[in-house]
Amino acid sequence: MLKDITLGQYFPMDSVVHKMDARYKIIITLIFLVMLFWGQHLTSLIAGLIFVIIATACSKIPPKMLIKSIKPIVPILIITGCLNLFLLDGGKTYFAWKFIKITEQGVQTSVFMLVRICLLIAGTSLLTYTTSPIVLTDAIESLLSPLKKLKMPVHELAMMMTIALRFIPTLIEETDKIMAAQKARGADMESGSLVQRAHALIPILIPLFVSAFRRAEELALAMECRCYHGGEGRTRLRELKSGMRDYIALAITLLLFAAVIILNILLH
Repeated sequence: MLKDITLGQYFPMDSVVHKMDARYKIIITLIFLVMLFWGQHLTSLIAGLIFVIIATACSKIPPKMLIKSIKPIVPILIITGCLNLFLLDGGKTYFAWKFIKITEQGVQTSVFMLVRICLLIAGTSLLTYTTSPIVLTDAIESLLSPLKKLKMPVHELAMMMTIALRFIPTLIEETDKIMAAQKARGADMESGSLVQRAHALIPILIPLFVSAFRRAEELALAMECRCYHGGEGRTRLRELKSGMRDYIALAITLLLFAAVIILNILLH
């Protein structure tokens, strides 16, 4: 399961989406999120599905990678689906037994929420799949630059967000190695009661925290040795530049968003 977590990973490829300005990719992703959660009609899901299909095709990211990004949240999907399925009441009754009742409203809401969450994960994963952490940091800092007038540490905030995102795959890999080492020593983490399983995680969590703090110290020392002092006077290897592909992608996303708004108003 740990190997299926692809959050924060970057897959370098030669595609239109990879070449886009990271600032526009962040803005487009935010519009996609708003569009996905706009209203309760099927139109938002259809527009979200169209967006994900077009973005995946243009990014050349294999669809199996998007499916892989959804696999770790399967337990959350199951819990969400069951809660909506059994707790919502309304419309035609499909099944009833004692306190368990499945209705038309429960089925519709359950399916709607599951599809929405899957599209949410797939759409946002494309941002980190197609954007390197360094470029993502520069883009976040550029978008938040107006807040510098309010004396907010924009560069530090962007750096912390990107470092946290960057180290997710590293910590996952470290956890996998620690678990393999503990199993080789005879540790049993898959049997027993819930309390016993939680107790079996202690030999994993302690080395993981020690490793995380050690990596943080090494990173801080490396940045200090390179005279890192924040965003003031900092130069960049690659400057962010927007082009026609960015304007076209933003225009397509806005057209989808406008269509969702209009259809939601007409169907309300």
